[in-house]
Amino acid sequence: MAPVIRVGDTVRRVTGRWTPAVHRLLAALADAGVDGVPRVLGLDAQGREILTYLEGEILSDAAPDVRWAGEVLDAAGRLLRRVHDAGAALVADECLVWRSPRREPAEVICHNDFATYNLVVRDGGLVGGIDFDFASPGSRLWDLAYLAYRIVPFAEDAVGADGLNKDRRLAQLIDAYGMPFAGAEVMDVMAKRLDDLAAFTRDRAGETGRADFLEHAAMYQRDAAALRLRS
Repeated sequence: MAPVIRVGDTVRRVTGRWTPAVHRLLAALADAGVDGVPRVLGLDAQGREILTYLEGEILSDAAPDVRWAGEVLDAAGRLLRRVHDAGAALVADECLVWRSPRREPAEVICHNDFATYNLVVRDGGLVGGIDFDFASPGSRLWDLAYLAYRIVPFAEDAVGADGLNKDRRLAQLIDAYGMPFAGAEVMDVMAKRLDDLAAFTRDRAGETGRADFLEHAAMYQRDAAALRLRS
């Protein structure tokens, strides 16, 4: 939603009032030894944040045999769990200002956009996740459900996913994350997540005048309805 520029082995992006909180989160992940997430290197002369660059290809751009590989799905679930566990202590810090709203039950710091277009692969394997700008306190299921929507996938715009066993892949993702959630529970939160995303995207359409945002919002609404019929 704002310019992101690569400079050598770093990424530069504009900052906001949420940046100190995001940097605290990324520092907590680094302290916990969570690999595959950007490290904060400070600010440049233009006041932009400097982050390390994760070498690789965005998962949503990868070939279908990589994009929907079971090993990548497992790795994504495990990485999200590590991110959640490492950042959970920040939930109680009321001095932190986040870009996205706090959602109860606030158990962890959610990435809020942990999806195929923010995951990086290299040589057929997952190497990390990027773009933590919309992080905020929320529930584990809020994040896991959206990852499932994009990587199982349940999204209407998923390409090359025909023939995948979605129930089996959802169960596999839950197992990789390592919490005893039921598939129906994840799909219920997924539908609510899409309701929220549709409303957010319609608001963005009104602010920007972009018709494609309205098309995305309509897709989220269709997918939410399909999930409710499925469950």
